[in-house]
Amino acid sequence: MGVEGAGKTTIGSLLADDLKFEFQDADSFHSPANIDKMRHGIPLTDADREPWLAALHSAVVQWLTARRNVVLACSALKNRYRDRLLVSPEVKLVYLEAPYDVILNRLELRQGHYASESLLQSQFADLEEPDSALIVDASLAPGEIVREIRAQLA
Repeated sequence: MGVEGAGKTTIGSLLADDLKFEFQDADSFHSPANIDKMRHGIPLTDADREPWLAALHSAVVQWLTARRNVVLACSALKNRYRDRLLVSPEVKLVYLEAPYDVILNRLELRQGHYASESLLQSQFADLEEPDSALIVDASLAPGEIVREIRAQLA
């Protein structure tokens, strides 16, 4: 979990490959209307996120029921969002933490993504840092981050 540009997709994909798990990106659960809003720099509201969270909750429950090992990249910025996803002690939360300026620099270099600085500001405003999560410095190199996550999960 973390704000846009924290590396959720990159790290999630690498971690899933390393663990031989399936990878899923929560962005693919958004409605076309939500994606269009974000493309236009319009932050999502809790009402916009509700169907997305419901779909993610259902997916997590299904993955657990089917005993599928999945790494899910998801912003999960607020405690109540995480409460919807942390449905079992088997679900582990990793917070990719980095300062605003580090994330902004990444977004300025990124091509072909709907994330923008206006969305970043709203995400940092919405961010409720988790009380119980593995916290990893997202400014590290991707390989270091994956090693750190593996070490903390061991």
